[in-house]
Amino acid sequence: MTPEEGQAILAEYFAPWVRRLGLLVEEVGDRHAVLRLPWSAELAREGGGLSGQAMMAAADTATVVAISAARGGFVPMTTVQQSTTFQRPVVDKDVLVEVRISKLGRTLAFSEVTLTAAGESDPAARASTVYALLA
Repeated sequence: MTPEEGQAILAEYFAPWVRRLGLLVEEVGDRHAVLRLPWSAELAREGGGLSGQAMMAAADTATVVAISAARGGFVPMTTVQQSTTFQRPVVDKDVLVEVRISKLGRTLAFSEVTLTAAGESDPAARASTVYALLA
């Protein structure tokens, strides 16, 4: 799958409010994807940090792109579990959302997600997800 095909998945299969996050597919591979969540003051919470809700939505959405890449295209799926740990605030920077598929089964997929402010090396958040594959 190419980044352009990943971007097309975002345009076709996600709700309008998710598309308004402005996620950009930067890289896809057999078992991973990297998306960019552009900084927006509209997504900031009190104090100016990027909201956790926006970061969790970005992690969830990026995981769908990564699983789609691993499966060779979009398939219906649903989030079963997502656990997120926030480690530091993100202010005035894009966030790179890197997903690694740790297990891809017939009916379930597991992933680890790292969210890092652009230009930084220490993660801002980490998430683990489980998805049910419906087709």
